[in-house]
Amino acid sequence: MPTTHITLGAYWMGRDKVYVDDFTETVFSNGAETMRRCNALLNAFYEECPTVTPRVCNSGWRPRAVNQRVAGSANKSKHITAQAIDLSDDDGALGRWILTANGKMWLASIGLWAEHPNKTPRWCHLQTVAPGSGARIFFP
Repeated sequence: MPTTHITLGAYWMGRDKVYVDDFTETVFSNGAETMRRCNALLNAFYEECPTVTPRVCNSGWRPRAVNQRVAGSANKSKHITAQAIDLSDDDGALGRWILTANGKMWLASIGLWAEHPNKTPRWCHLQTVAPGSGARIFFP
């Protein structure tokens, strides 16, 4: 079973050193909570799917200036407030698992919301706050 967890360093992607003025205590706190929940979900995923390749952070915290350069990103992206993460999912295994009854149960129990995997076929977007629709698995 994979034991790789996403670290805060991987989540910050070095931006905590470059965008110091944007790296507030709130951002730090939000990011730590995002990582706690993300790793709890990954533990459950790896438990049920022990042969999958460990997931990595494709996109973590994005200061507003960085977020504006990301194609297709929302002006109110939860990445800006460190309340979202995109995990690699090239094989689609995490996205498929999230759509199962167990995956949905884990999302709810941990307090995560996921963008529908059909919208993000090569990564999995998770966030710690509900989208406007309130749906656990949502379309942007």
